[in-house]
This record gives sequence, structure tokens and C-alpha cells, in this order.
Amino acid sequence: MNSMTVPTVVTTIAIVAGGLCSAVSRADQAAAARRSDAKARPLLLEKDEGELRTRRIHADSSSPASSQFILKVSPKNNGSRHLVAGTEVLAPGAALPRHRHLVQDEILLIQGGTAHVWLGDEERDLHAGGLVFIPANTWISGKNIGTEPIALTFVFSAPGFEETMRCNSVPAGETPTPTTPEQQLACAHLGHAESAARPAISKK
Repeated sequence: MNSMTVPTVVTTIAIVAGGLCSAVSRADQAAAARRSDAKARPLLLEKDEGELRTRRIHADSSSPASSQFILKVSPKNNGSRHLVAGTEVLAPGAALPRHRHLVQDEILLIQGGTAHVWLGDEERDLHAGGLVFIPANTWISGKNIGTEPIALTFVFSAPGFEETMRCNSVPAGETPTPTTPEQQLACAHLGHAESAARPAISKK
């Protein structure tokens, strides 16, 4: 009759215990993920519903992209841990300053009007129904070159940049305060973003 030595028994127990601990750890991680996801609140929002904010005044006389925007999905809005989404309107002639996001991908959906978009090494016009996919670390700029306002929907692959947007704005109804280039830079760092001083749009 074969029998295991004490070291063999100890090793076997350790392996089994390690496997059980690993299984329990995976189960705990899965449960934690479910609890985290459960914190996100489902949303049904109309066009004008959400966190409406007014952009602050640029002290260097440069103009922001639009006067107001709406944050709809974010950790602070509904507990989302994975996505950020919102909307804004670009008036004719309004521009998105050249910038890039260091850690998030972004999608822009263009509704109505005509936008001239500079993305990485590409440059072209996009019209109603157009889509812009902006991988992380890709420079982006745009301008409304039409005669109609452009309604934009933006979606980020991860939270972060909404804090830059909040930093550069005030809640709707409050008086916008001036913001210096240094303050704008600090706000950009909050959302892992970087702005470029020189314009990227060469058309119109």
C-alpha cells in the first residue's frame, strides 16, 4: 500500500488551497465587478436633459467651441464607470480648438450642417450623419463651415475629460468667470488632455 510522505501531503494541500483561493479571488472579483456595474443608473433623457454647463470666458480673448454643453453620462451624472457622453451645438463659424486625449478614445457624431475636420494627418469635410473616431493621442480640430448650427454628440471610452470640461465651465445659471491660459492648461491636465497653440484647420 502506497502512502504519501508528510512533505507530499503538505504540498498537495497547498496546491488545493491555492486553487481554492484563486477560485474565490476570481469569484470575489466578478462579484465586485457586478456591484460596480450595478451602481450605474439607467438613463432615458430628452434632448435638453442632463447637466447643462456654460463655458468660462477666455482671458486671452480666444473663443471656446460653444457657449454651453450638456454632460449626460459620467460617474457623477449616473454612476457610469466606463463611458462619458454629452452634447453641444457649434454655431456657424465656431471651432473646436486643436487638442488630443492622452488615454481615452472619442467618437463625435455630427448632426446637421457641414464641419471641416482635421484628424491626425487627414483633413476633410463631413456632413449630417458623419462620424469622427478619435483614437487616444490623436490630434483633432474642427470648424463649422456651414450656415447652420451643428449638433454634436460626443462619447468617450473612459471617464476623465469631463472633469476638464467642468473645470472650464460653470453650472448653467451662474456667471462665467474668466480663465487664463495657465488655468486652461491646468484644467486640461485634470482630464489627461493636451492642447496645441497653433491652429490646425487650414481650410476656410
